[in-house]
Amino acid sequence: MVAVIKMDYKFFAMISRMKYIDRWALMRNTINENISEHSLETAFIAHALALLGNKRLRKDYNAERCALLAMYHDATEIITGDLPTPIKYYNRQIKSVYNEIEENAERQMLSYLPDDLKDDYAPLFSRTEQEADLWRLVKAADKLSALIKCIEERRMGNVDFASAEKSTLEAIHALNCDEAEIFLREFIPPYDLTLDEQA
Repeated sequence: MVAVIKMDYKFFAMISRMKYIDRWALMRNTINENISEHSLETAFIAHALALLGNKRLRKDYNAERCALLAMYHDATEIITGDLPTPIKYYNRQIKSVYNEIEENAERQMLSYLPDDLKDDYAPLFSRTEQEADLWRLVKAADKLSALIKCIEERRMGNVDFASAEKSTLEAIHALNCDEAEIFLREFIPPYDLTLDEQA
């Protein structure tokens, strides 16, 4: 007798909705950015940070795993939305409540998977101690992606992002992440060039 397998798991249908969640809700945007676009860019950068750590700093990161964590780092925002940073970190009470909301969203996302896949996806949503070194790189990549957005908006004449660019750069330095500092020096300057200047 063949076992009947439930065929209506909603996980990837929900993941596909990442493209509908816009970032920078409190800011006037020249070009809107959604969490799907941001997550892919963050994954590219996280992968590069891991490789830089391995090649330049004698680390032993799993660069592909780092990219995968970055791909899913904002996936719970499908349920929670993208709460603007000034609100999320306004005080400890709001941050604590939001952490609880995120944990509930993680559980909800995992509930959309078949049981035999849940253990594989759970670490992609919750920051485990075993992968703390990779999550540190994902956090740095997340900030670098935000910095790139600020630079792009500034270059389009949008002064609304000027203070965000400054505070994001300060936040990156505050991470004390050598890999991020290398990326800042070697890969961020070309974002201020035109396409013709990059060619």
